[in-house]
Amino acid sequence: MDGHSVSLEEIEEYHIMVSQMFASENQGYEHYNRYARAKGFSVRLDDKEYVKGTREVKARRFCCSKEGHRLEKYFQATDQKREPRALTRCGCKAMLEIQHDAGRGRWFVKKFVDVHNHPLADPDQSAFLRSHRRMNDAHKADAVEYGLGGLRTFQIMNVAEKQHGGYPHVGYISRDLYNFFARYKKKRILGRDADFVLNHMRVQEERDAEFFFKYTTDDEGHLRNLFWADSQSQIDYEAFGDVVVFDSTYRVNRYNLPSVAFVGLNHHRSTIVFGIGVVSDETHKSYECLLQTFVEAMGHKEPISVITDGDSAMRKAIRKILPRTDHRLCSWHIEQNMIRHLRNPMLDDFRKLIYCRMGVYQFEKSWAEFKVNYEIKEENEWMSRMYKLRKKWAAAYTKGRYFLGMQSNQRSESLNSRLHNHLDRKMSLVDVVEHTEHCISRMRRNEAELDAICSQSVPFTRIDACLLEINAARIYTPKIFKMVRDCIRRSCAWVIQEQTTVNDLVRYEVVLKDGAEGGSRRLFSVECSFDGSLMNGAFCPCRKMECEAIPCAHIFAVLVFVRAATIPPCCVSKRWTMEAKAAFVSVRNANTHVWSEEMSRYRELRNIASIALFKVSKSGERSQEVKDYLQSIIDGPIENDDNTEETTFGPIPSHYTAASHASADRVLDPKIVDTKGAPCKKRMKPFHETLRETNGRKKRTRRCGQCKSSEHDRRRCPDLGK
Repeated sequence: MDGHSVSLEEIEEYHIMVSQMFASENQGYEHYNRYARAKGFSVRLDDKEYVKGTREVKARRFCCSKEGHRLEKYFQATDQKREPRALTRCGCKAMLEIQHDAGRGRWFVKKFVDVHNHPLADPDQSAFLRSHRRMNDAHKADAVEYGLGGLRTFQIMNVAEKQHGGYPHVGYISRDLYNFFARYKKKRILGRDADFVLNHMRVQEERDAEFFFKYTTDDEGHLRNLFWADSQSQIDYEAFGDVVVFDSTYRVNRYNLPSVAFVGLNHHRSTIVFGIGVVSDETHKSYECLLQTFVEAMGHKEPISVITDGDSAMRKAIRKILPRTDHRLCSWHIEQNMIRHLRNPMLDDFRKLIYCRMGVYQFEKSWAEFKVNYEIKEENEWMSRMYKLRKKWAAAYTKGRYFLGMQSNQRSESLNSRLHNHLDRKMSLVDVVEHTEHCISRMRRNEAELDAICSQSVPFTRIDACLLEINAARIYTPKIFKMVRDCIRRSCAWVIQEQTTVNDLVRYEVVLKDGAEGGSRRLFSVECSFDGSLMNGAFCPCRKMECEAIPCAHIFAVLVFVRAATIPPCCVSKRWTMEAKAAFVSVRNANTHVWSEEMSRYRELRNIASIALFKVSKSGERSQEVKDYLQSIIDGPIENDDNTEETTFGPIPSHYTAASHASADRVLDPKIVDTKGAPCKKRMKPFHETLRETNGRKKRTRRCGQCKSSEHDRRRCPDLGK
């Protein structure tokens, strides 16, 4: 031990180490590495000695990671582009050398030096040393599974630290996790992004007979446009495709291609997805191709209404492909443009033009007054454009039109915000497709949960609730019931002033009670038709039923007046009930992930072991027995049933089956769209916020990560009517 003063503990430790015997070279390394972690240093593999004339190792040395010195040439280099790494080697002589005894088939300690010429790390620092940071196969499998579950890399690291009881016990650090995912993703694509995506689509088509996908390529064979929708999306569209919301929102891929999500509302008023498209550009021809493909996928059934942003190319495509579909513009994007084009005193008055329910004549009058009051000239392009499009955004013109109460495409934005939590501009198309499918599966799981709640329970109603409210609780889904209940309760503020019969129609003059809702004497003439005592038709000038498929308070006032105990079928929209999809068999729990046999066995064993280990942990003696047994499995050999396949830590992606789905004409990856110098119309990168101090006051500045401008909105840079 090199003659320095040592303690009895060190002498005992030395004799224990040199008396060790190992079954393999790797077992010797693991033993020395555990010793190094307890002492506070890192281990590095050093020299090998072979049996003469063979490649059989007969001796191996493991040294302290601080052994040796950095080569002199690195100190003399002058053309370094990166900051040199910190110095770590200081000529430490600590080492362990083991040698193989061929006669006994064991490895013994030939030489051991435990004197270090540097400070040793504290126990809470050892976890960051190189040789103690290794992701084993179980770590990698769990990390991939958490990633498929929607957790981001830093969240996976947080979960791992909690599971292991703190960062010192995890076995790796966040940098190792990020590096693993980078290698894992790179390995999966191998430069064949478009081919793998299309192979994935073909495999999905085999699993799902109704799966639909279509793509186009350019003259050189590069992928340009892609659209896909599975059978469940088509079922959802058949039931809820009356109103479709879509826009091209994010360029969340390495090619800067816009993605388009077609979404709508289900019977729980939750977002559902009808299909996803990726287009090469934002021209009207690309949108026309996409809309044609969407209509083809949905059995040539056109939606009643669509809501989009103010993209002129999209408007042009809708006019051509969906001429009978009612189209309105997203009010949220109009508000963002208001901020850019109008001064602050003008904003509230312009909002009245957007949202206030007024007649067409009153709107035209208010518009003229607005221009006069704020001295807006005819040369104002934005105002002229907005007036030209007024029938697509003003409440005076959209009144009574079927949009289910939606005024913006926030449903699409909501989906895209979920997707964007896991997507970035470096992602491949395969990653985009897989993350999109995961997001859709989560939404479908939520729908299944809401269906279960609805089928097994009835919303609570008070004992003194009116009969119509009790009946509504048994008709509508819980979310819609609350909206209907609000209308029923507000009907108490209305009374029937007069009743007249004209031909086969009964007209009820419905007015507010004195003092109700400000005392305004508003009047609505509700026209109803009857088949005997059963109402089979109702029309109110407020047109809530036509616009939102929910009876208004005025119709409920009539039902109360005629003493109806139930809501008549003519006032119940099937789309808001559990009967909306009764004719369709939903397949919402389909697992798109296919696991290897090895990973399937691992997951099954892990799940059983979790229960068993928790039970064993109640006894200290049994816990030690199980630990010893598990360690013997780790240290010993294992039969692999002649399985030579490489371990895959996640599910086997369907695009790996490229060989069995080889296409005669290979599709090349999309061309990367150059967005430099282009207006930042879509959110290509998130905004960066900086905090600076000016004249003693702190001010937060937000700049777009793409164009570096502070003028654009956080979600997107709006450009209505480009």
